Amino acid sequence: MTTPRLIVHGGAGEWLNFDETVVQDGVRAAAAAGWSVLAAGGTALEAVEAATIKLEDHPLFDAGYGSFINQEGEVEMDALLCDGATLTFGSVAAVRRVKNPIILARLVMTRTPHHIFAGDGADQLAARLGLPIISNIELITEKEFAHYRSRHKDAPPRLGLGTGTVGAVAIDAAGNLASATSTGGTPDKPKGRIGDSPIYGAGGYARNRAGACSATGQGEHIMRVFLCKEAADRMQDLTAPEALTAAGAFMAGYIPNSDMGIIGIDWQGNLGAYHTTRAMPIAWVMGDGAVKTAMRWDGGAF
Repeated sequence: MTTPRLIVHGGAGEWLNFDETVVQDGVRAAAAAGWSVLAAGGTALEAVEAATIKLEDHPLFDAGYGSFINQEGEVEMDALLCDGATLTFGSVAAVRRVKNPIILARLVMTRTPHHIFAGDGADQLAARLGLPIISNIELITEKEFAHYRSRHKDAPPRLGLGTGTVGAVAIDAAGNLASATSTGGTPDKPKGRIGDSPIYGAGGYARNRAGACSATGQGEHIMRVFLCKEAADRMQDLTAPEALTAAGAFMAGYIPNSDMGIIGIDWQGNLGAYHTTRAMPIAWVMGDGAVKTAMRWDGGAF
């Protein structure tokens, strides 16, 4: 038997002008939702999905309701769910009419013979599989719409001031690993732009007897080094904190000064986090049920 553990992140970024108490309350609620699944004997896959749904529903985070708006004034969302026990995954990209993309990613994994659906085809699949279809405007918060109007009126710099992709990683009592990642992408992204989040091995990855990870940050950079697989592979021999630091250094060797963050759990249950941004809110549960949070990680032990 393995002691279940879980860690979530709310996105690597500057997190300027936010109430950090409210931000940490958000990731705490997500971790608690995931932990309730594990405590009841649920699987790691179920736990990371539950935690991510909580983050997608929270207006403060760039996923689901609260996602950034693209250049066309629309929300396009990406999500990825990875099962370390079977080395399978479900992924969706540029979804526009689904409240919780991570649920659709799970259905891609479990209800189709495929792995990735995108755009209108993903929304159509959601309808066929019985998910509620909503209007795109329902995903846009008043705050993000005001930011969008301001950006197009005054064109102020916005990159780096936002939040970021959300994610969750868990190990269950059977020793199975899983990860989930979800995002609304970058503010004012071109229509159809897809980052690392739905890319297996880049935005997320899980493999039993190695590790599981979820990434956040500049997707164009993360994809180039397949950051999550790079980190998980290193967890065969290193602890999660060591592997994430090493993977971050590997990435920096090719892409200096890249804004990025990553969380992970190795096959022995060690938790890790690493980021190069000013902040990356995280919450974690070690096994006693107590949820702990931090706005940024200093590299110390969990």
